[in-house]
Amino acid sequence: MAQNRLQRTLRATFLGLVVNIVLAGTKLAAGIAGHSHALVADAVESIADVFSAIIVWRGLVIAHEPADEDHPYGHGKAEPLAAAFVSTMLLLAATWIIFKSLHEIANPHSTPAPFTLGVLVGVVLIKETLFRFVLREAQAVDSSAVRSDAWHHRSDAITSVAAGIGISIALIGGKGFEAADDWAAIAAACVIAFNGWRLLRLAINELMDRAPDAELINEVRRVAATIPGVDGVEKCFVRKVGYYYYVDIHVEVNPQMTVERSHDIAHDVKDKIRAEILSVRDVLVHIEPTGYDAAKATASAKA
Repeated sequence: MAQNRLQRTLRATFLGLVVNIVLAGTKLAAGIAGHSHALVADAVESIADVFSAIIVWRGLVIAHEPADEDHPYGHGKAEPLAAAFVSTMLLLAATWIIFKSLHEIANPHSTPAPFTLGVLVGVVLIKETLFRFVLREAQAVDSSAVRSDAWHHRSDAITSVAAGIGISIALIGGKGFEAADDWAAIAAACVIAFNGWRLLRLAINELMDRAPDAELINEVRRVAATIPGVDGVEKCFVRKVGYYYYVDIHVEVNPQMTVERSHDIAHDVKDKIRAEILSVRDVLVHIEPTGYDAAKATASAKA
C-alpha cells in the first residue's frame, strides 16, 4: 500500500515537473518576444513550479523512509514540510509579480503581440488538465505536499487566464491601454497569494498535529467500543504523520479483571482499529478502570 502510494505521488510530481519545464521555457520566450510582462510573470511562476516539484519529490521520498532510532514515528512530517515550502514559494512568487508589474505600470511599454494570446490558450488547457489529474492523485493518497503541487498548476492556469484578459484589453484598447497587461498580472498574483496562504495554513496545521476530522475520531471510538471487555472509551487523540495516523486512546475496563486480561483487551483494540481503518499506522492503548474518574471526583468532593 505504502509503495503504491509513493509511486502514484511521484508519478504525478514528475509529470508536473516535465510539463512545467516545457511551459516555462515557452512562456518566457513568447513573453520576451511578444512584449508581454504578464506572460513573463506567468513564466516565472512556472519556473517556481519546477523548483517546487523538486522539493515535493524529495519530501515524498523522505516521508516514505522507514522509522529508525532517531525517528521512531517515521519521516512522514517531511510531506507537510515540503508543502509549507512550496506554499511559501507561491507567496514569494506572487510578491515578485506584484512589484514587477507595478514597476512596469510606472514605465510605459509596448503593446503585447497578438500571438501571445495563442500561447496562453494552450497553457491554460494544459495546466488545468494537469491540475485536475494531480489533485485527484493527491486526494486519493491524502498527500498535503502533492495537493500543494496541484494548486501550483491551478495558480499557473489562473495567471494565464488573467494574462490573456490583460493582453486582450491592451490589444483592443490600443494606445494608452498597455498597462492592462500589468494589471492583469497583479490580479493573478493576488489569487496566487491567497492560494499560497491557504495551503500554508493546512501544512502548518499538520505540522502542529492538529486533530483530523471528527468523523475519523468517531470511527476510531466506535471500533474500540466493539471489543468485548471494553466498557467505554474515555479519551481518543489522533494525529497525522504523512499519510498515516497515530492514535492514543484510553479505554475503560472492569477494575477487577487481571492485568493479563486487560493487556489482551488492549491488543485487541489496537489490532481491530488497524485492521478496519487502514490509514492508522499505530495505536497506543491506555487502560482505565471503569468508573475511576467518577469515583475520584466523588472522593475529592467529600474531602
